[in-house]
Amino acid sequence: MLTPSLTTRPVAEDRRHFKRVKVDLLGRFMRESQDEYPCRIDNVSPGGIAVISAVEPRADERIILYADHIGRIEGNVVRLFAGGFALHIQATDRKREKLAAQLTWLANRHELSLPEDRRHERIQPRNPIIEMVLDDGRRYQVRIIDLSLSGAAVACAVRPANGSKVTLGTMQGRVVRQLEDGLAIEFTTLQTAETLNESFR
Repeated sequence: MLTPSLTTRPVAEDRRHFKRVKVDLLGRFMRESQDEYPCRIDNVSPGGIAVISAVEPRADERIILYADHIGRIEGNVVRLFAGGFALHIQATDRKREKLAAQLTWLANRHELSLPEDRRHERIQPRNPIIEMVLDDGRRYQVRIIDLSLSGAAVACAVRPANGSKVTLGTMQGRVVRQLEDGLAIEFTTLQTAETLNESFR
């Protein structure tokens, strides 16, 4: 009978130690039954996340969540509310630090209404030629003009519409802007210098 008090403690800690960021992100979550459901993320912090969904999980149920721009999150249901539920995020300190960096990026991106983040240092890949795969499976060789932790500009002849999903090398993203000689692509999740070096070396 101690479970309720144990599950409510992380929420109080989350309110004290982490600032929640108001967002509007699409996602999906998987319950312990392995059934998947679409959802929307209302707010998130490195310690917790509010999920909008018509599906009501059990209290303390283990949930695996995939959210746009954030990626995979695991947690336990600590609170149910009308139209959704709150999760306490189970993560290592390193994962929480990465999530905090992603939230800082999201907060600034929404406040400034920027199609992509221009605050990050631009990176020059060793080999600028890379394969881009469209959502329908078509593949093209493109040249990276500009690369950062949040996205890339590529020179290419093909012009998928804004909002189209693409894979650049191993990075998933979407087209956010048409350029004179190509496209601006925003990565699905904020990257680190290490992941970029692995993907674009």
